[in-house]
Amino acid sequence: MKLTVTDLKGKSQGELQVSFEMVENGSGTQAVHDSVVAYRAAQRSGTACTKTMGDVAGSGKKPWKQKGTGRARAGSFASPLWRGGGVVFGPKPRDFAKKINNKTQKLAFRKALSERLKAGDVIIVDDFKLASPKTKEFAAVLATLNLDGGTTLLIAAQPDKNLQLASRNLPGVELTTSDSLNTYQVLLQDKLVFSRAAFEQVGERLK
Repeated sequence: MKLTVTDLKGKSQGELQVSFEMVENGSGTQAVHDSVVAYRAAQRSGTACTKTMGDVAGSGKKPWKQKGTGRARAGSFASPLWRGGGVVFGPKPRDFAKKINNKTQKLAFRKALSERLKAGDVIIVDDFKLASPKTKEFAAVLATLNLDGGTTLLIAAQPDKNLQLASRNLPGVELTTSDSLNTYQVLLQDKLVFSRAAFEQVGERLK
């Protein structure tokens, strides 16, 4: 599969051959699902914490004597039945991360990118080099490339300060690098815009 490469003004700069083997059949769907579930699970902080009867501050004294008062029996001020008491089976800090092997992750990434390529959602730009970190000028570049509507993920070969400063205030625009790009990011945005070098680096990852 060949992709057209353009510059920031939308002019053609030749073609680029997809260097990795695309997933043409129905395989890889479950791998994509597992990869996305694992990614989202890893984003959970897992810091929710409740106090049990043993954690609640207060006296350990029995509220009143066992018999003779006419009231229900009570053994602790920290009873879960009482206001301010402990919580039964409440959440405790935990790690929600799920493990998936490297082969599954690679298949999921290749499957997701293949589907976006076949859908025509991938744009290749020759270079992202900007003369200045001005948001207005970069917004004009996105408009030229017909990317001013919807959400866009920019994938650069390496961190670029001008590009980062110019794109960070634009709604619906995210920036990442080719070595940190993952399956979830590939699926999340409406359009994927790679620099030529970034796409070649991703191709090396998938070989």
